Amino acid sequence: MTPGAHASSTERLQIEAEADVVVVRRRARELAIAQGFDAFAVAAITTAASELSRNVWCHGGGGHALLETVSDAGRVGLRLRFIDEGPGIADLELALRGGCSTGRSLGLGLSGSRRLVDAFHIETSPGEGTTIEVLKWARFPH
Repeated sequence: MTPGAHASSTERLQIEAEADVVVVRRRARELAIAQGFDAFAVAAITTAASELSRNVWCHGGGGHALLETVSDAGRVGLRLRFIDEGPGIADLELALRGGCSTGRSLGLGLSGSRRLVDAFHIETSPGEGTTIEVLKWARFPH
């Protein structure tokens, strides 16, 4: 859990098919709007949710996402965790640099997602899977 951020609700969404990526993306968008995110922050967290859930499906062989509304010192935000038990990321430094793809993409999912959020943490081990946690705060406190 991100230090200082207290979860007020958590949802678990399976990611086992391409349609699940759309469900995670849509739900992240709905939660961001409900938390009072402005248009830029809604787009940022929605894009990160889409990219990271697609990675779980395409590279991790499936898994799940945890979507949490959080608060801290009057701020509200969303914490998203993406968890798979796939092959892990062999060269994390290269993957985070951007432009590295093991599929038919631009390889910007991890690096782009990291730039869109306020906090980004990744744990990965070859053969043991990957967990990515991101946090986005609403830009103006309520």
